[in-house]
Amino acid sequence: MICNRAELAASDAHEIALDCIEAAVDAAAPAAATKSAVSRDSQTLTVGGTTYDLDEYSEVIVVGGGKAAGGVTRALESILGDTLSGGHVVVTQAIDTETVRSSVGDHPLPSDRNVAATTKMLEKVDEADEDTLVLFVLTGGASALLSAPAGDLTLDDLQTTTDRLLSGGVPIAEINAVRKHLSDLKGGQIARRAAPATVAGILISDVVGNDLSTIGSGPSVPDETTYEDAVDVFERYDLTPPPAVHNHLEAGQDGRITETPFPDDPAFDHVTNHLIGDNATALDAAATVAREAGYEPLVLTSRLRGEAREVAKPLVAIVEEATSTGTPVEPPAVLLAGGESTVTVTGDGGQGGPNQEFVLSGALAHDGDAVIAAVDTDGEDGSSDAAGAIADASIIDDRKRARDALLANDAGSYLSEIGATVETGPTGTNVNDVVILVIPDPNE
Repeated sequence: MICNRAELAASDAHEIALDCIEAAVDAAAPAAATKSAVSRDSQTLTVGGTTYDLDEYSEVIVVGGGKAAGGVTRALESILGDTLSGGHVVVTQAIDTETVRSSVGDHPLPSDRNVAATTKMLEKVDEADEDTLVLFVLTGGASALLSAPAGDLTLDDLQTTTDRLLSGGVPIAEINAVRKHLSDLKGGQIARRAAPATVAGILISDVVGNDLSTIGSGPSVPDETTYEDAVDVFERYDLTPPPAVHNHLEAGQDGRITETPFPDDPAFDHVTNHLIGDNATALDAAATVAREAGYEPLVLTSRLRGEAREVAKPLVAIVEEATSTGTPVEPPAVLLAGGESTVTVTGDGGQGGPNQEFVLSGALAHDGDAVIAAVDTDGEDGSSDAAGAIADASIIDDRKRARDALLANDAGSYLSEIGATVETGPTGTNVNDVVILVIPDPNE
């Protein structure tokens, strides 16, 4: 999986960190996650804790989208065989499917081909009736891949609105409140369009905390926000939406456009959502690998967030405390964390992303021999082809240049020069970031 693993395996501690990375990504792989949660016994399909009698349906279709949607779809095809009638998914990488059609879309920004592909996917949803079982696949990346502008809105309207919200410092929950009311599928509207069909949502989370209404803006999940909430977001942050967006939200606020479905909406009478994979899945697998190698694992959190270069420092401090006092864990040990740290770009747009900034900042702050690794499980960390990086303090050959690179948001260039970037290529999944800190035995 790690293309340049041989160059990175400088010590036993490096080997353990790399093993943990591979185990984390493998555990979150869509096929593995699907087969652990979905099974078939004759004509009984089990998804999570819910069973579906396949004899009750004249059609079983798979629809949805996301970076891992292709892997989930292939697994569903192998489980369902000729019971599967068809469907359509929108993905980032071309996949070979037997029954379900797939279209390649763009990420992270929605595009015209995303809209075209989503339109075809929605046609399948709209054709569903009470004799249809809809398996709705949703994974990280779906917010961009599944693009369906509401009413007379255009793709440009959505892109401009999103850009203004992001640059205005609006929190993701409030951005989603707006997104849901500018879309023909987000905010529970897949459930409404599929009714009266039975819908089984199959979700892999790329959201810290696993709020189902936030994953892909919750197409199969009830929406508790309103058009009025969406309008309030712009007023609260003193932002101006594009004219068409203003008119659309105003029409919704006045009752001229139907609200997104609330939790008591009958559209959800036959909808069940199943979370089959998340960041904790990845961390548990990494912990198992560490334990089997003789290291004591400690999962610190799966909700890591904040500025990457700052988040690294307290985690490094925990490493140093463990080395010095054996608290909170006795070395040899592996500390694990996951979530989604961020980068505020103040430089001239260098190379790298939050995981590379985390590793470089951590290595600069550390005064011991621990190995620090961090990767994005989708294999793409910010504005680089690397998944992340791995380093210890000794590899930083020029601390001034390293600090300058960090300040210029160019951690990726520096880490690449010293041979510390982790290269995987796109992994086909996405459950946020995984951080591994390996603390060697101080007596060895």
